[in-house]
Amino acid sequence: MRKHQLILRWQEPHDPLPVRAIRATQRQSIWSWFTRQTPAVSGQATNQAFDFCAHIQHLTADIAERCPDFRHVQAPRILVSVTQARGGQSHGLQARVTPLRFKNGAMIRKRRGVPYHIQRYFLGEHEYLYLMTFCLPRFLDQDFDQKFITLFHELYHIGEAFDGDIRRHNGRYHYHSHSQREYDNRMVAYAREYLAGKPDPNVHGFLRMSFAQLQERHGAVTGVVVPKPKMIPLVGPYAPT
Repeated sequence: MRKHQLILRWQEPHDPLPVRAIRATQRQSIWSWFTRQTPAVSGQATNQAFDFCAHIQHLTADIAERCPDFRHVQAPRILVSVTQARGGQSHGLQARVTPLRFKNGAMIRKRRGVPYHIQRYFLGEHEYLYLMTFCLPRFLDQDFDQKFITLFHELYHIGEAFDGDIRRHNGRYHYHSHSQREYDNRMVAYAREYLAGKPDPNVHGFLRMSFAQLQERHGAVTGVVVPKPKMIPLVGPYAPT
């Protein structure tokens, strides 16, 4: 049996977070040049590959500063990553937040009497408490409003204590509350409130562009790619000594 590491650690500059270019999942038509044009700003020089994860992290920090209900969010402790969409379908996973702690920030929880430990992620000595993953190109091919709503949707999952646990609602529907519609409407309101404050277009303008437009302008769209954290049973080779 392969032994997984309890701690995944990357170290600049010799072992940095792994970055890859995301490939398009749809063939472009002969009119693709015209459809890629947009007056929107991406917030990055055109002679560089577009760093999607850095831009999402910058936008997250701006949301946390401007929106009172998100002041608890600490953007540097969220590891933003991407996953490659397998096909060109618009439906399916857009984004997800994976907590790197259990309930109330615990590192270990028991299931059927067996203690489990969730993998911990570090860059040097800096530890992340959440992994936020976006499925590309699919996420970028939503319309502008839906991209913002998706981002707020994921950020709202982060627990108010920012201890690595998710936000938990009362009752059996502890992820989205009792009403999915009410939850979605709340995310719409948050997105509108943020945009009404007239934030810097250089921070969020990239969301006005599709994957093809960003790829055309920058040559490539890149992002951090890391494995989804594993829950490891503390038995056998993992048993504490």
